Amino acid sequence: MQNDLSHRSQMSDQQPWLEGLNAQQKMAVQHLDGPLLVLSGAGTGKTRVLTSRLANLIATGRAKPWNILAVTFTNKAAREMKERVANMIGPMVEQVWFGTFHALAAKILRRHVECVGLKANFTILDTDDQLRLIKQVMEINGIDTKRHPPRMVLAMISRWKDKGLTPDKVSLADASNLVEGNGADIYQQYQQRLSDLNACDFGDLLLHNLTIFNSYPDILADYHHRITHVMVDEYQDTNVSQYLWLSLLSQKSRNLCCVGDDDQSIYGWRGAEVTNMLRFTEIYPEAETIRLEENYRSTGHILGAASGLISHNESRLGKTLYTDDAQGEKIRVNGFWDGGSEARAVADQIASLIRYDSYSADEMAVLVRAGYQSREFEDVFIKLGIPYRVVGAKFYERQEIRDAIAYLRLITQPADDLAFERIINTPTRGLGAKTVSLVRNASRAQGLPMLAAAEHMLAGTELKSAARNSLSQFVNMVNHWRRQIDHLPHTELAMQVLDDSGYTAMWQKEKTPDAEGRLENLKELITAMDDFDNLQGFLEHISLVMDGDNTNQGGEVMLMTLHAAKGLEFNVVFLPCWEEGAFPSQRTLDEKGASGLEEERRLAYVGITRARKQLYISYASSRRVHGLWQSGIPSRFLAELPQEHLVEESEQGMASGTARPVAFDALPTPSAAGGYGPGWARLRARRQTGFLPSKAPAEQTAGLTGHSDYSPGDRVFHLKFGNGNVVSVEGDKLTIAFDKAGEKKLVASFVERTEKS
Repeated sequence: MQNDLSHRSQMSDQQPWLEGLNAQQKMAVQHLDGPLLVLSGAGTGKTRVLTSRLANLIATGRAKPWNILAVTFTNKAAREMKERVANMIGPMVEQVWFGTFHALAAKILRRHVECVGLKANFTILDTDDQLRLIKQVMEINGIDTKRHPPRMVLAMISRWKDKGLTPDKVSLADASNLVEGNGADIYQQYQQRLSDLNACDFGDLLLHNLTIFNSYPDILADYHHRITHVMVDEYQDTNVSQYLWLSLLSQKSRNLCCVGDDDQSIYGWRGAEVTNMLRFTEIYPEAETIRLEENYRSTGHILGAASGLISHNESRLGKTLYTDDAQGEKIRVNGFWDGGSEARAVADQIASLIRYDSYSADEMAVLVRAGYQSREFEDVFIKLGIPYRVVGAKFYERQEIRDAIAYLRLITQPADDLAFERIINTPTRGLGAKTVSLVRNASRAQGLPMLAAAEHMLAGTELKSAARNSLSQFVNMVNHWRRQIDHLPHTELAMQVLDDSGYTAMWQKEKTPDAEGRLENLKELITAMDDFDNLQGFLEHISLVMDGDNTNQGGEVMLMTLHAAKGLEFNVVFLPCWEEGAFPSQRTLDEKGASGLEEERRLAYVGITRARKQLYISYASSRRVHGLWQSGIPSRFLAELPQEHLVEESEQGMASGTARPVAFDALPTPSAAGGYGPGWARLRARRQTGFLPSKAPAEQTAGLTGHSDYSPGDRVFHLKFGNGNVVSVEGDKLTIAFDKAGEKKLVASFVERTEKS
């Protein structure tokens, strides 16, 4: 048997999966025993390494197909890996354990459901069912679901599950932050209801696996016998629960191969823990680490800029991308006077590349930090007839935008029954399907629009008192807004509508990343309205936009967020809106401090490495927000890009219509911008020292050490929220009552003291 294995190992050098590999790739493919960490930089061929290594395990006889567990994050990645391996070794691949974390965990759970009190035919609830269930639990406990939105409670429970925490393991400190200190109890009752229904949610799949493995050693031992080699892709994106699951399954063999890129860990907001990768060699001291650094995607200048930027991160394992191909064109950095000029210049450049450089539209992408930033680009693309596709919903097709537009349509056109039905119970007002049906029937019987029919019904006896009161309030609100059309600026009226209706408050109460994105989109909608003289003109524009057909045989320009772009590549990439506060995101800096800044820098790195041939980065010195002009400061990330890889474009650098680039020193002065206070001085000081020191200065170390020297009563300044007073101090977190923005909880390193108490 040993001779056979040796012979097969010698023969493996002639196998196709080893052909064409570079030295580092080949080392990874031939390392078959013990823990292995493969640091795979962007575009370095990690999928080929994974599939070739798996084929090599089987070809050398080191593992049987049914003894290999290959884990991915998406079904698409699992299918692609399986297809590639099948092309190498044939039908044996069908016996390999391929799948996502959730799919594989579900497979294991169905074999041992009795261990967690379930039956084999258990149901996996979708998000809507989970929300209904948590709402029921909250109502049974007399909890106000308006004050404590079920979606927010469910998000916290999901985070606990991502950390591998069952209800009894949730700390008092964590539980105190949810539902007035009853978080753990609500979690326990939610889990009990799931069990009663013979159901689980996605978080339970791994959590139940962990419970089974930890409570039943004989079952875990059986899987140690079944699975001798574990391979996982995108390891930098694993959460605590996934890390524990992988660790338990590979506990005996220690044959755990993790492939990923710590420099591309950008999903911390959804539970990913980059420390799982950073601490790999601490947990497995005998582990081999192999760096894949030869890039097969991008030009030398693009890789040099990306490597220079990410080198400013301290929490990384370190690698430097290179290519044997040409240096290519330098990265073009453009500054514009405002966001509109930036969007027009990007669109003009795309049109020029299509017309004169033989690029097709689908070879290009515009990548933004946040979804709301796509709006200006969509508008310009439509005006110029540039075919485009938004990954995710287009701006004007998003739920919150359609809801807001429905309100505005009903105000200007009271006969718009579709708008009436969309918003009559959004947010919920106690006007359910029965009431809406009564109004609809009355509308048809009387030949009146639904709004007018509702007014008539208020004088009758068809409605119960609760429904009548709610309907009366709604009708009165709409009529009040209609009377304001000729007396208020249309942007101010729109803000009043969103506030008075409770629509803005509905999303504010939710306190989830998704809700925050929707609020940003609503703000951007108000900004878009300011381009028009009145409400009617804006709504006509929206109708044309939503009716437009952008299909084109030459493909479509991709418009998406940086997060959505991970794993993709394009010949030409545009990275707009690189200003402080937008990128890096001020919210991320405020909430996470130094670790948040590093994650934002990794996101910038991901954006840069999406480009194969040409890369354009741009910023604007001013943008209009809520109808007011706000001055912008170029992102610190621009100063961190090595100058030898950049060219700052002249007035003719991009296609026609480009504004002259704005130099850092030519930005508006504090007095011209209305006064920045001490925050302006700090940002200028950063620029003079490389914009962001490699080591945090004394006044910025709170985010790193976990402590601050602030005291309640201190007067502070924040670049976005202005002046305020420190209310309380908890480690490196400050609760601050701002003069205009209200109370916020921020990391100390992102405010500046102006007066000590």
